[in-house]
Amino acid sequence: MPVSLIWLIAALALAGAEALTGDLFLLMLSGGALAAAGSSFLLDLPIWVDGVVFLLVSVLLLVGVRPALRRRLNSGAGVPDLAKALEGKNALVLDRVARHAGQVKLDGEVWTARPYNENDVFEAGDQVTVVHIDGATAVVSKVI
Repeated sequence: MPVSLIWLIAALALAGAEALTGDLFLLMLSGGALAAAGSSFLLDLPIWVDGVVFLLVSVLLLVGVRPALRRRLNSGAGVPDLAKALEGKNALVLDRVARHAGQVKLDGEVWTARPYNENDVFEAGDQVTVVHIDGATAVVSKVI
């Protein structure tokens, strides 16, 4: 089996293992193995030269590319919290909202609801404000 094929298999195995970790470390080693496979295929040099190519490229990728990739991946604002976006919005009471039951219409959708203050009761047709979302339940209070 040619040495370049062994390096290529190692590169694919490292890239596959990276899919399980997501740390970008094994992906950089995979790049080093891919470079060693290329040098082994193109140049007929001793195998220790392939090892040096692997080492140098891996270190360069780990030091130069990995930090920039990690910054880029971690800098995003992420997915907005949809529950936070509903806080402060007004809702229409559809079914009496009391301590353990109730429904409101919020942003065109029907939500189960409970009052923020346990003793409050809101009747159908009342306008309420969403204080926060607790799982799939809107916690509501009087319109401010």
